[in-house]
Amino acid sequence: MDDFPTRKHNRLPGYDYTQPGCYFVTICSKDREHLFGRVVGADVLIGPHVQLSEIGAIVKQTISQIPLVDLFIVMPNHVHILLRLPAAGDGPMETSAPTRSVPWIVRYLKRTVTMACGKTVWQRGYHDHIVRGEADYLRIWNYIDTNPPKWREDCYYTETEG
Repeated sequence: MDDFPTRKHNRLPGYDYTQPGCYFVTICSKDREHLFGRVVGADVLIGPHVQLSEIGAIVKQTISQIPLVDLFIVMPNHVHILLRLPAAGDGPMETSAPTRSVPWIVRYLKRTVTMACGKTVWQRGYHDHIVRGEADYLRIWNYIDTNPPKWREDCYYTETEG
């Protein structure tokens, strides 16, 4: 008998992640290292925001090119993405089915950034949440929008600046 722990599945069993709807996805950097930047700017004019590293800029550029993203934030050691998967034929350029799945989008993002950086920058797996209604969507939008000012209270916060 193996003494290895059983790996927990991150996806909702039996759920079809190609279904039209909104999804909140969080992807962490490898070992939660601060690879993507640092939170700066406690001044009145700008307020706290993420000053992106070179890798963080690559992550931002890559996410910006995904047409199904409603909102995102690149934090020092993770990204939050709010995706909207359209019904078949309703998406940008009538997006084909495989590119309208949450796992495909996450794989695309991880692969593209890894290739551009020449090294692995991502933790294995990711967290997703199926958005359940307008109130849930607005709560998540607000969470993403206000993430930099609340960095020290974030569950992904670590002291290490990279």
